[in-house]
Amino acid sequence: MSSPTGVVCPHCGWPDGAEPFQVVSAHPTATGGTLWTRCACGSLQARVVDEHGTRVVSRGRPSRAGC
Repeated sequence: MSSPTGVVCPHCGWPDGAEPFQVVSAHPTATGGTLWTRCACGSLQARVVDEHGTRVVSRGRPSRAGC
């Protein structure tokens, strides 16, 4: 699967520019919003949504159950 941003999950290769596998929670901020998402591999991600688009700013490791 290709990524429009060229950035992929280092654990499974899921494109960061793709729709997140699962949205865990969404929170509005003064500049846009923060999304907590879970990748297809189980990795928890923090995504910032602002005038520049959406990008992953923090990423956890997949849980052992998801490996």
